[in-house]
Amino acid sequence: MERKTLTELIYRNLRYIRRVEEKVAEIYPSDKIKSPIHLSIGQESVTVGVCTALHVDDVVAGTYRSHASYLAKGGDLGRFFAELYGKQTGCSAGKGGSMHLVETNKGILGTSAIVGTSIPVAVGYSLALKRERKQRISAVFFGDGATEEGVFYESLNFAALHKLPVIFVCENNGLAIHTPLSKRWASEDLCARVKGFGIQTAFVDDGDVFRIREITNQTAQKIRSGEIGPFFIECKTYRWREHVGPNDDHDEAYRSRQEFERWVKIDQVERVGKMLDAESRNAIDGDIERQIALAVEFAEKSPFPGPEELGTHVFA
Repeated sequence: MERKTLTELIYRNLRYIRRVEEKVAEIYPSDKIKSPIHLSIGQESVTVGVCTALHVDDVVAGTYRSHASYLAKGGDLGRFFAELYGKQTGCSAGKGGSMHLVETNKGILGTSAIVGTSIPVAVGYSLALKRERKQRISAVFFGDGATEEGVFYESLNFAALHKLPVIFVCENNGLAIHTPLSKRWASEDLCARVKGFGIQTAFVDDGDVFRIREITNQTAQKIRSGEIGPFFIECKTYRWREHVGPNDDHDEAYRSRQEFERWVKIDQVERVGKMLDAESRNAIDGDIERQIALAVEFAEKSPFPGPEELGTHVFA
């Protein structure tokens, strides 16, 4: 892919996710959105870097902070907003909300509100992909807090033991809700823990979207060829908004505004946007605003689920 084309692709994805989530934050106080929201504003470069390096038929699994991975993998924007509105046309028929996004025809396995639960799901799916022998891979996104769940280590071991085609992507914003990593672990070296399972790792400390994409692209090629099995990428990042909700919380004691300002200076949306000429950037920005307006209108006009939906998509 030509550099200009790649830059436009990455900028479009970064800007798209940023503006969608800003629109979600704008709508949220109206009570039209029927579930809690966990925004990825500030963290977009991780999912964009990874997902733009994946193939269309690869699969991803995300956490409850899943808007970015859903959108980066090509989830339908109208169905996204409809789901947040609790409407029947949503990607989970209006019954899942912000934390339960799924679009299997786009390779989006689904997300869960319970920390760490998408990790074994992605690993199990990667076992199916290996047996399928079509060189497809899975990628699973999770925060640093999920690395403290036992299932994370069980999944690492199983994936390494069976040389599964899975990329573990840690979106390390340094916080398990409000508790910094430095107060939870004597050593903050996540990659060192993972290497103990014989898994290769990479570390990106500044959110550089091009570097994340290049690491993912090279890794995916090696996994598809059978050269390596699972791989772990730790990406330092920073969420700009509160843990859950649309507001700024930098006046609370658990993190500093100075740290926030440091990350704003290296914001990848602005960094990549400045690589484009004004005409190209304005055209992309305008197209994104039109898409968002249409998606919100779709959600507004869609019906709520009827009583008959209570018995659908349930085991018994």
